[in-house]
Amino acid sequence: MTRVSRDFSNTMPKEAFAAVSADVIFASSRFPNYKIGANNQIIDGKDDHKTLSMKEVVARETALLLEQQKRLSVRDLANKFEKGLAAAAKLSEEARLREAVSLEKHVILKKLRDALEALKGRVAGRNKDDVEEAIAMVEALAVKLTQREGELIQEKAEVKSLANFLKQASEDARKLVEEERAFARAEIESARAAVQRVEEALQEHETMSRASGKQDLEELMKEVQEARRIKMLHQPSKVMDMEHELCALRSQLAQKSKRALHLQKELAMCKRGEKNPLLYELDGPEALGSILRILPSSDNAPEISEFSVQWYRLSSDGGKKELISGATKQVYAPEPFDVGRVLQADIFSEGQHITLSTTGPIEPAPGLGSYVEALVRKHDTAFNVIISQMSGVDRISESIHALHVGKMRMKLTKGKTTVAKEYYSSSMQLCGVRGGGNAAPQAMFWHVKNGTSFVLAFESERERNAAVMLARRFAYDCNIILAGPDDRSLSSTAQ
Repeated sequence: MTRVSRDFSNTMPKEAFAAVSADVIFASSRFPNYKIGANNQIIDGKDDHKTLSMKEVVARETALLLEQQKRLSVRDLANKFEKGLAAAAKLSEEARLREAVSLEKHVILKKLRDALEALKGRVAGRNKDDVEEAIAMVEALAVKLTQREGELIQEKAEVKSLANFLKQASEDARKLVEEERAFARAEIESARAAVQRVEEALQEHETMSRASGKQDLEELMKEVQEARRIKMLHQPSKVMDMEHELCALRSQLAQKSKRALHLQKELAMCKRGEKNPLLYELDGPEALGSILRILPSSDNAPEISEFSVQWYRLSSDGGKKELISGATKQVYAPEPFDVGRVLQADIFSEGQHITLSTTGPIEPAPGLGSYVEALVRKHDTAFNVIISQMSGVDRISESIHALHVGKMRMKLTKGKTTVAKEYYSSSMQLCGVRGGGNAAPQAMFWHVKNGTSFVLAFESERERNAAVMLARRFAYDCNIILAGPDDRSLSSTAQ
């Protein structure tokens, strides 16, 4: 009987392992560190639990792609699908390489098992138990490798399906990009056409504005030159000299006008063959903006207050005679209706009848017509006035009001408060004040409607006459004739 000692391993020939190690190449110099887990599962000691499997990586990438699909633009989505397709191809290549490695592992495991089986028959005792344990571990490793191969096949199928899906999605994205490009090109062409139309319209407008603005520019240049000329003249010393010259000229003109009127009256008396001069005469310039007075021409003339007076308008040929209602004072201020007509004053007292008349028609005020024409271009013109009388009651207050003369209506205001407002109508009356002393040339009577009337005092005779002429002009455009009380002959509204 052969006795087996415990140091059998030391005497075993080394040539027993030559057949195994000759064609087997191990990745390391020691046996893999595998562990047996629950249900005989083999656990690799080197595996990191944080490392994700191929299936999990593919699932995570797919979820991220689907999640970001809504946020990406069409171009970015196409690029993402291209990257996903490349990643799927790479994963497929890795799966193929891992399949080849798995096949190589099967060959290695088979050779290792055959070598262990051959070694098992040559050893005994404890070494034999170690060899059997190694064979069991190799068989478990083969089972695990088979399981991994199944998972690898499934992952390969999923990767292939994902690659097909990504390829189809990439094609769809490419088509979508092409459609978006075509739509963008169409929008760009439409925008270009719209821009071209706008440019053509702007060029046409610019051409028209140049033609119409050339005339405005010439007028503006003339106004600028005139303003520069006036600015050069308006220096303190020159202005004072001009004012003194104007005062002297006015004084000389007034004296010459008075002398001319006196001579005209004497000439008229000579033509009529009157030997005895009249007891009274008309004094004052016979022009718009002045005031005519009945004054005694001799010391024997009775007081004029004891007589009754009535003023009339006569046509320039002296044929038609029109009574001026309310003009019963010894003074009368001509208004725009009187321009071009002869004024006559009849004096009655105890059977006596004295007739006085101007030597010729009333002359218009210099520059008033052009001033009114400039105001007509405005929609509304405001004049500063003071209310002297309201509905027949005298007013003592001298607060300044604004009289607005518009194209459709007239309005009297004080600040933001409206005192009176009325559209042009046949019931409205407007004329100069007939009587009233020295202030008559600057006063105007305005009958707004039944029960409401005003006597307004202007800053100057020019402003009063301009307001009357402007209001009558606008009313005439509305087919309304503005005149004073009982005025009939209104053919001169165009003044």
